[in-house]
Amino acid sequence: MDIYFSDFFEVSPKVLEKYGAFNVSLINDLPLFVDPFLLFNSKKAEYRQLHENILQYLRFLREKSSDVNLDVHLINSWYLFPEVKQNWFGFSKVGNSGAGLRGDFAISLHKNLHAIFSDFGSEKITRSSHLEKLCLIKSGVGRDKISDFTTNLIKEYILEYTQEFAVKNIRQELRQVVAVNKVRFNYETESWESGQYDLPFYNGDYVLLTPKDILTKDEMWINKDDLYSDYHKIPQAISNEQLRAQVNNYFRSVLPKNKRPSREQVISAISSAIGQFPAILDYYIRSKEDDGARAVSVSNDKVTEAETQYIQQIKELSEILRQRSDFYQTSGQTYQEAHSRLTFLKDVIENKDGYRLFYINGNPIERENDLQILYRLTWFASESDVNREVNNGRGPVDFKISRGSKDSTLVEFKLAKNTQLEKNLENQVEIYQAANNTHQAIKVIFYFSNRELNKVNRILRKLGLIGNPDVVLIDARSDNKPSASKARKV
Repeated sequence: MDIYFSDFFEVSPKVLEKYGAFNVSLINDLPLFVDPFLLFNSKKAEYRQLHENILQYLRFLREKSSDVNLDVHLINSWYLFPEVKQNWFGFSKVGNSGAGLRGDFAISLHKNLHAIFSDFGSEKITRSSHLEKLCLIKSGVGRDKISDFTTNLIKEYILEYTQEFAVKNIRQELRQVVAVNKVRFNYETESWESGQYDLPFYNGDYVLLTPKDILTKDEMWINKDDLYSDYHKIPQAISNEQLRAQVNNYFRSVLPKNKRPSREQVISAISSAIGQFPAILDYYIRSKEDDGARAVSVSNDKVTEAETQYIQQIKELSEILRQRSDFYQTSGQTYQEAHSRLTFLKDVIENKDGYRLFYINGNPIERENDLQILYRLTWFASESDVNREVNNGRGPVDFKISRGSKDSTLVEFKLAKNTQLEKNLENQVEIYQAANNTHQAIKVIFYFSNRELNKVNRILRKLGLIGNPDVVLIDARSDNKPSASKARKV
């Protein structure tokens, strides 16, 4: 079954591994991101130069940001970029089409450049400027937007990296010379230039490879969650005693008196302190710079985990399912097909050691997004259209399986530990049915412990759903399987 780059372009995964590229899926985006800190902190001179190139472009934008009346067309030209969907990374649960960098990002960056990078080239606390500082200041700017912006600014390198591999390892009939927009920035004409590249070509578009050592999963090294969780360490690192005392005094003053503050109150106090003393951000970033070696190790572990989860385990799962010859046959309507696939998947997980595919180093994968991606990748051989409705007016549906306008079925995936499970079972899918004009919906619940099973059964009894065929429970426990004591850890 063709799922990965190596499958479609007939190259050995070992060749990709030796080249240092991630073996992406051409069925679905994977939640990996380019982390600019890994460029800054790299031992490779070419990566450090890429980071410097990013800063050069930010310096250019910063100079232009002083013009509050800058022509909107120039803002669009300099700030707006499409998602580089050809690398097959990001948040898209179906396919590889993401939102890219839209007007809100452009306006936010344009307005905040002087505040964020006021000491460009003359940093006194940090060793360098970092694009990620924007996500610390501006809400709604997360790892996806930072990764998209970084990828666009190093796109020329990614294109050349992919072309070099393709020309040496991929048959000519599987490649195509393509014109690519916004490849490099010309500082004399102040405009983006295009280029032509000989690249792997599939399903009407080119495909890009990305080096594994600039990728991470979950969060980037410099991120808002770490800033807030590690805040208590930051004042201690402030060398200026007077500033340290002022920061500590202000932080204490905005916390509630005579009672233990809630998490929300602590976060509010931290935000307020950062607003009063912006240098806090620089001291946080400096601490991340000083711990850069761990950034490389952590990112490497995350990428290895992603390879295990999205490549090795999916290959094992698809091989198990392939042996069930009727799994990949399409028959009946989408409702029957969806139920049949879930029945087979349930049997594989519960009775054929398939549960192991939902564990990494003995720990269960208890994130709904990960389970949804794993499930999506089992539909690659179906004639049905597998889609995620992202804007139907009522909220997103995990999956909409359709075959024409008159035959569609909704599939909702939930973890038993989800705190909103009861409310979801009671209301959510029924709401989505109305929004998507379908009356066929299946709820799938994964549970990983006896406690979670008891919780689900309690909810189902309360809602009168015990025995309902459209509520499918999947037992992913590892301690109740016949071969559990002998099963290897994946």
